Amino acid sequence: MRLVGHVGRVGLVGKGAATLLVCMGVMSVSLPDPPALPDPLVLFAAPAPPALPDQAQAKPNRRLFAPRDLGLIEPPDRDQWQKPEQIMDSLSIADGSVVAELGAAGGWFTLWLARRVGPNGIVYSEDIQPQMLEEIRQRAQREGLNNVQPILGTPSDPRLPSGLDAVLISDAFREMDEPTDRTLVVTLLKNVARALKPTGVLGIADFKPGDGGPGPAADQRVDPERVIAVAREAGLQLVQREDVPPFIFVLKFAKASGR
Repeated sequence: MRLVGHVGRVGLVGKGAATLLVCMGVMSVSLPDPPALPDPLVLFAAPAPPALPDQAQAKPNRRLFAPRDLGLIEPPDRDQWQKPEQIMDSLSIADGSVVAELGAAGGWFTLWLARRVGPNGIVYSEDIQPQMLEEIRQRAQREGLNNVQPILGTPSDPRLPSGLDAVLISDAFREMDEPTDRTLVVTLLKNVARALKPTGVLGIADFKPGDGGPGPAADQRVDPERVIAVAREAGLQLVQREDVPPFIFVLKFAKASGR
């Protein structure tokens, strides 16, 4: 008997086939395949995530971060080198603020935001992968944070409500800046600008160019000048550029005059 199978997200899936050939003179016997048995390792079957709308379908070459790899971007010392408190200070995020995180992945920074704004504030945690949103829901529930609202966005529209004090994109701009369609990220930031209050700000935090430390390889890091150019095209102007030593930079944008 030969068993062939593959490991999926919820267990082992496989099928078997056996054929016995007995040769005695000119006689042979072929046994049919046995009936399929239930997989012994499947303890439960999680429901399939909801299908994304057509415009939200990720293109094959999009550089989306896989949900199974969240451990790679959430090491125990992340707060020491990313310094979320300093980033939130630079964006003037305070108790009662209404903010959003785009490309929130598993919600690591979302939880920091939720604690900062407190029960009187709201954090809209946006991602285009339903699996990420489910992770965020579970984490917020475990932490007892009732001020987190996950949002399923699209590559060009985060579907944010209006009246936001601040929007944060942390370590995710390179995934949004689609190499085959440069208009996507411009449209995305235009929609972000529409969601901001007149005094609202957009913060883009990412790894400094070059090698060393945590983060992606040098050739995959974001060029701050590229970010500034895209934001300008979307009607946003740079109001502050801040280093978060030793690895992070923060670009703070506001709506351009007359927008």
